[in-house]
Amino acid sequence: MKQQVMLRPGVIEIREVPVPEVQPHEVLVKIINIGICGSDIHVYHGTHPFTDYPVTQGHEVSGGDFVLGRDVSTLHVGQKVTIEPQLTCGQCYPCRHGRYNLCEKLRVMGFQAPGTAQQFFAADAVKITPLPDTMSYREGALIEPLAVAVHAVERLGDVSGENICVIGAGPIGNLVAQTAKGVGARQVMITDVNDFRLDLARRLGIDHAVNTAKTDFGEALAGAFGPDKADAILDCAGNDTTINQAIRHARKGTPILLVAVFTGMAKADLALLNDHELDLLTSMMYRHEHYLEAIRLASEGRVQLEPLVSTVFPIAEYQAAYQYIEEHRDTSMKVLIDIQAQAVPFPVVRS
Repeated sequence: MKQQVMLRPGVIEIREVPVPEVQPHEVLVKIINIGICGSDIHVYHGTHPFTDYPVTQGHEVSGGDFVLGRDVSTLHVGQKVTIEPQLTCGQCYPCRHGRYNLCEKLRVMGFQAPGTAQQFFAADAVKITPLPDTMSYREGALIEPLAVAVHAVERLGDVSGENICVIGAGPIGNLVAQTAKGVGARQVMITDVNDFRLDLARRLGIDHAVNTAKTDFGEALAGAFGPDKADAILDCAGNDTTINQAIRHARKGTPILLVAVFTGMAKADLALLNDHELDLLTSMMYRHEHYLEAIRLASEGRVQLEPLVSTVFPIAEYQAAYQYIEEHRDTSMKVLIDIQAQAVPFPVVRS
């Protein structure tokens, strides 16, 4: 079978490797689509702080048709599925208290553990989440980033009837904004300096999409929500400019949620954060319940996933996909890999 391997930053090889053997507790999944995310791009550039090389990528994934290990009774052959990429210890304090997304020994497929960018992938059955038959494989590959958004919004509590501001209209920011709307926010404003991304947000139903290179952030907040401004601000861009926009313009006593990952030490106005008694919250990945909620929101049409897909490359052109992202940063959102671009017979594997 074909397997993607990033040998070192910027260098990808497609190898021929044996199909994995299936252990009794595992499922051998035929991988269909892989999504490339911002963290993958950091790996490509060698700037991800927690990834060694060589590494097989792929943590945003959809698949179907599988072989079940003999001890697996929770799934049936023919389902569409996605794979949750977190590998946890189950023993540390966060794991013991249901917050395994914060596992002290957390590893993630595609970064600290082999990812799913290969034609067949063996995963523990507990990591397999079924998808509705009505959901496309392309949408299924975007359930993982949608789960990130679901967990982020959940960190704010009940946002029904609230005015929410999202900074950053990239894929995660778009999904956070859509999720906030989908769970009942009264109005949502999203900001960016990229008109392509803002236009997409408008088409997907976000109430206010503002280019802060042209309009002052504080004026935009007041214009959208009035003098009371936003009930919460989520930073999905993650730089000194955006976190300080949030701190300087948040209504006193309101939460700011950092969703984005900073690439270095932040320089933020903590004196003003303290003076205005702002709650600075953070969000880290997701848990299984967030996958289920993401699937519900997408299935009910409360979040639209398909419009985020900019283009699809076959596995043989994995490197070209990264080059495309580099050349179209201002006019693309999600790039997917079609792992089965050529028909591949399903292997006969005894469990």
